[in-house]
Amino acid sequence: MKIVVLDGYTLDPGDNPWDEVAAFGELVVYDRTPEELVLERCRGAQIVLTNKTRLSAATMKQLPEVRLICVLATGYNVVDLAQSAQLGIPVVNVPEYGSDSVAQHTIALLLEMTNRVAQYHAAVQRGEWSRSVDFTLVAQPLTELKGRSLGIVGLGRIGARVAAIAAALGMEILACNPRSRVAPEGITVQWLELDDLFAKADVVSLHCPLTDQNEGLVNAERLRLMRPHALLINTSRGGLVNERDLADALDAGVIAGAAVDVAATEPIPCDSPLLQAKNCIITPHIAWATLAARRRLMATTAGNIAAFLAGAPRNVVNGL
Repeated sequence: MKIVVLDGYTLDPGDNPWDEVAAFGELVVYDRTPEELVLERCRGAQIVLTNKTRLSAATMKQLPEVRLICVLATGYNVVDLAQSAQLGIPVVNVPEYGSDSVAQHTIALLLEMTNRVAQYHAAVQRGEWSRSVDFTLVAQPLTELKGRSLGIVGLGRIGARVAAIAAALGMEILACNPRSRVAPEGITVQWLELDDLFAKADVVSLHCPLTDQNEGLVNAERLRLMRPHALLINTSRGGLVNERDLADALDAGVIAGAAVDVAATEPIPCDSPLLQAKNCIITPHIAWATLAARRRLMATTAGNIAAFLAGAPRNVVNGL
């Protein structure tokens, strides 16, 4: 059996070997695959693994030998699900591998916006504390989170972990989750409709998948619902946010700040409006990438292949 990995570098940059996957057959790993080489590299493979390399309907139609597609992520919008289902090819993902890591990064972004650790470190390095006439240097306002409200859009696995940490910090948890209203054990949640959540929350954090229905859900109109002191965090998918609208809102003081780990186009273009926006923190899609999370992703992917070969596929996202 031939197994092809189209873009394996981010999962294994040298510290997370493919041994568990290689045990199932002949394994070919490409660090990256440009669009024009996807078809050529997939030919002859029975199992194709992809993270962000797209598998279009046209490509899949030309790959009659492919029996399984494994997405090396939780989000699976890189694969045409309708076409794969029509062809009878199960598409499987890894639904929970980075929940703790992403939740940790989400809180790190929140704390950076409220405690400004990097800004204060830079001020010390510039000598501002050394020149201070006081024992403390108060150059930027700091915010205590206890008693503030966190609005979570999408209270799934990651959102629930974020809620648990935020609740431990004394924050009030608000949530909008169209599919269910099940609160994490031991946490009090106030359920709101989306617009009401944006209007009421001191901090809004996005933890929902990107779909055709919610693309650009954070737009100028919804941002105007937010309070002037409010903060926005996105560690989910860049397409959830209209980046031009967010940049304009930040520059105009409509909201106080934003922190994002994702962009609508990745890597982020040099002309992205967010790069010049006021009070905007950007990290390069790294929330998922701790070694612990990547090892879980690798192990779960191997488990997905084993389950498929045993005739009981798991984590199937295209209805097969």
